[in-house]
Amino acid sequence: MSGEALLEVLPLLGQAEARLIDIYRLISQGQHREALLKASVLVEDHPNFHLAHLVHGDLLSLQARPVRQLGDVPDTKAQAAAEQLAALRDESARRLRALIERPPQGSIPTQFLALSSQSRHAIAVDASRSRLYLFENLTPTRSGANGFAAPRLRLLGDFYISVGLQGIEKAVEGDKRTPLGVYYITSNLNPDNLPDLYGVGALPINYPNPLDVQRGKTGSGIWLHGTPREQFVRAPLASDGCVVLSNPDLERLLATVQIRTTPVVIAPSLEWVMPESLDAERRPFEAALEAWRSAKSRGELDDLKGFYSSRFQNQGRDLAQWWPRVEGELRSAGAARDLQLKEVSMLRWRDSQDTMVVTFGEVAQGQTRGVTKRQYWARERDQWKIFFEGNT
Repeated sequence: MSGEALLEVLPLLGQAEARLIDIYRLISQGQHREALLKASVLVEDHPNFHLAHLVHGDLLSLQARPVRQLGDVPDTKAQAAAEQLAALRDESARRLRALIERPPQGSIPTQFLALSSQSRHAIAVDASRSRLYLFENLTPTRSGANGFAAPRLRLLGDFYISVGLQGIEKAVEGDKRTPLGVYYITSNLNPDNLPDLYGVGALPINYPNPLDVQRGKTGSGIWLHGTPREQFVRAPLASDGCVVLSNPDLERLLATVQIRTTPVVIAPSLEWVMPESLDAERRPFEAALEAWRSAKSRGELDDLKGFYSSRFQNQGRDLAQWWPRVEGELRSAGAARDLQLKEVSMLRWRDSQDTMVVTFGEVAQGQTRGVTKRQYWARERDQWKIFFEGNT
C-alpha cells in the first residue's frame, strides 16, 4: 500500500491501531529512530496494549542487533509465554492483512440487499480478518412504490476484534464459538452493572435468531463488548463466543449505533461488491414479497397460506397455531384494503440454505401508522417461503 493510500485509511481505524500502523509504516521505510519514538509514546499512553509493547521491544533490540521477525526474542520453553507470543504475531498479521486488503471504495458486503433509513447504521464482522466494519446508512427515506431501496452505505470505521476461543459457527451452549448470521442489537448494557471483564459496556445481539432456532442451536448472551482494564485487546480467538473490541473502539460504537434497528452481520469472511450489482439478486425476492403483500391486501387466505413454510415456527407455535392470528389481522381490517410495505430492509444469509431476513412497516391504505414486522424467508424448491413472522 502506498504512503498516500495508507494516510487515507488511517482515519478509519481505531486511534491506537492507527498509531501502531503508522509505526509499521516507518519501520518499512527504514525510519527506525522515529518509529521507536512513536512506539515509546504509544506504550506510555496504552500500557496494556501488548502488541505495541512487542513492537517497541523489537525496535529497542534493533539498536543492538538485526531483528528477524515480530517478537524476535529467544525461544522459550514456557508454554504460556510461547502461546502468548504466537497470539500476538497472529494479531499483528490480521491487522496488517485488513490494512492491505481494503474493501473497494463505495463497496458493501453482499448481505445488505436493502436497508431502511430507520437503520441509521449497520455493522459487518469478518471473522477471517478479525475485523468489524461500521457503516452509516445513507439510503433515502423512501425509494419505489412499496419502500424498496437500494443500499447506500458509507464506511465510518473498522476495528480489530476477537471472536470465540474455538472459532466461529456456534451450535450449542458453552462451545466457545461465535455465531454466524444476521442479527440485531437488542439493548445497551450499563457498564456500572457489569463485571470488569466486559470493559466499558456491552451491546447484546438476538442470538439465537429464528434461523438458529430452526436449526436447533442453543446458547445465549452473545454480546459486542469491551475488555478488562489490564488488557487493551484480546487475542484473535479468545472469547466465550462474543465479539470483543478494545474499550476505545467499543466507546465509538456505543456513541453511534441504536438498539433494535442496527443489523449485525457476522460472516466467516465478507464479500464486497458495488451496491448496483445486487439489484439482480434483490428483484426476484422483491417479486415474492410483493406477491405476499398483494395476497394479504386482497384477503385471499388460501393464496396467502401458500407463502408460508410447513416448517413455520414462532415461539413454539407451528403454522396451524399461528394461522388464527393472521386470520384475526385480516378480520380486524374489515374490507380488504391495500397494504403498503414501507422502510423495507432485506438482509440475505447464504450457507447450506438461502435465507432472507426482512423488516418492514405494514401500513393499511388510509392510515398513517402501522406495525413493524420481521419475517424470515427461505428458498424451498426454488420458491421463497416464510418460516418465521413476528412484530419487532
